[in-house]
Amino acid sequence: MDWKTRIAAIINNHTDLVADPPRKRMIAEAVERRECIVSIGGALATWTPPESTGRSPKDTVIVKRPVNENEIDWNSPNNIPITEETFDMAMEDALKLMAEKPRVYVTNKVVGADSRYALPIQTVSDFALTVLFTDNMFRPVPDDLERSIFADRPFSLVVLPYDKLDPRRYEGRLRKLPNGETSNMIVAMDFERGLGVIVGSAYGGSVKKLIFTVMNYLLPAEGILPLHCSANEGTDGNSALLLGLSGTGKTTLSADPRRALLGDDEHGWSDDGIANFENGCYAKLINLSPVKEPEIYNAVTHKDDYLSHGAIVENAMVYPDGTFDFDDERFTPNSRASYPLRYLSNIKESSIAGHPKTILFLTADANGVIPPVSKLNPEQAMLWFLMGYTSKLAGTETGIVEPVSTFSRFFGQPFMPRNPDVYARMLGEKMKEHDTQVYLINTGWSGGPYGVGKRMDIDLTRAMVDAALSGRLKNMEYEQDPIFKVFVPKSCPDVPNEILKPCNTWTDKDEYDKRAKKLAVDFKTHFDKAYSDKNIDPKVVAECPGM
Repeated sequence: MDWKTRIAAIINNHTDLVADPPRKRMIAEAVERRECIVSIGGALATWTPPESTGRSPKDTVIVKRPVNENEIDWNSPNNIPITEETFDMAMEDALKLMAEKPRVYVTNKVVGADSRYALPIQTVSDFALTVLFTDNMFRPVPDDLERSIFADRPFSLVVLPYDKLDPRRYEGRLRKLPNGETSNMIVAMDFERGLGVIVGSAYGGSVKKLIFTVMNYLLPAEGILPLHCSANEGTDGNSALLLGLSGTGKTTLSADPRRALLGDDEHGWSDDGIANFENGCYAKLINLSPVKEPEIYNAVTHKDDYLSHGAIVENAMVYPDGTFDFDDERFTPNSRASYPLRYLSNIKESSIAGHPKTILFLTADANGVIPPVSKLNPEQAMLWFLMGYTSKLAGTETGIVEPVSTFSRFFGQPFMPRNPDVYARMLGEKMKEHDTQVYLINTGWSGGPYGVGKRMDIDLTRAMVDAALSGRLKNMEYEQDPIFKVFVPKSCPDVPNEILKPCNTWTDKDEYDKRAKKLAVDFKTHFDKAYSDKNIDPKVVAECPGM
């Protein structure tokens, strides 16, 4: 089925088509159609149904066919296969629904600041707020798009955020819900045909992460490493990447007034350097503070005429006077804001930089046993990249909390569909080719686990980050940690020497040893489960704690 021709027919024949509307029109129509309300500062506030306050991983599916059978890690719980027939059913139903809508919107954008691999994205939706989201997050079509390797391979995305599929029609094709019924939601990708369809998810992140997943599949085949990271550049022109899961401080540490931000979430590393995919940010808002995160706070709450504002705030509390309460999580702790990068004060407009001299892997170790800063050789970097370790906190009982080890490969497992050895190998190759140094920064606990020790002081963490980014840390004297195998500096500028070795900060050295060895076992257990059947370099395997 030539779906792109069918999509074009819907667009060309619709009686009320709004194609690439000016930004102010998108905003005005979103308000007029009651898709949102205007906050006191001018940002747009909207609320989604309870099933759309976040991504729906179990409804996110990929067309499986012989050409990608050996390219995608189908054993990963995040890569759920569907047949081409099921995808075609969903697209057929979506286009029938779209043809009946009183108004249809279309935007033509690209993802990728480097026009050499910018992916053209056409988004078709019945919802003004959806196309405004693409205006916030995606990039204008560059004048030199013809030089892109994807110029003749555009991607088409059909989005119906508030419609539902007929579950009876998809019996046995889509997942079963806990109540025994078939799901009526789908977030589907067909990589080979350059198609996506979203029905039933009003969460903006479904659009953003679908396209990120597409890029993460396409780019490695072109020799480009996609990364779930933030990136910034110093006044000396040296760029850096920061990778970390939620709660590790990625957003806070990348927002450095002395370094220009390229982007906060999605980048590609090509033979020419690094480039941001997006043109905006999709920031988590829970407990957003004007003191701790002034850049994000101002981007969302700055006062402007609403037709000139256009930041979209999803699922946050708004009081009758139009003010936000970002500490209220009764609707969801996953409130979000979408806004253009230009709303931040210190950005690099091109969102392109040279090869990174430094990469920081961020972890928030609640066990209190990972060194606060350590240097990784290429094999160790590939290992920690594969593991994507941080720790989450279990519930508190009588003051005792047992941290739970959490692993998300490449610090973004749900969006990295290819076999894991591909991304890990590419990182190692690029590190060696460009003499890039990787450091592991523990923003978690020191002196004991959560409940006993204390969270690493943010000023000390910033000092370690600054020492790494400035190059002052590279040639320090190091010693190898006997359990985690990483290289720990004997000194670090502006940081007390005694905190660099975590065992020094524990009162009970035996308890430290037990806790560290237990975490090493967690590493080995996860590695054996996730990678025992993968084609991982034995030199990388040897760097796993507990091995």
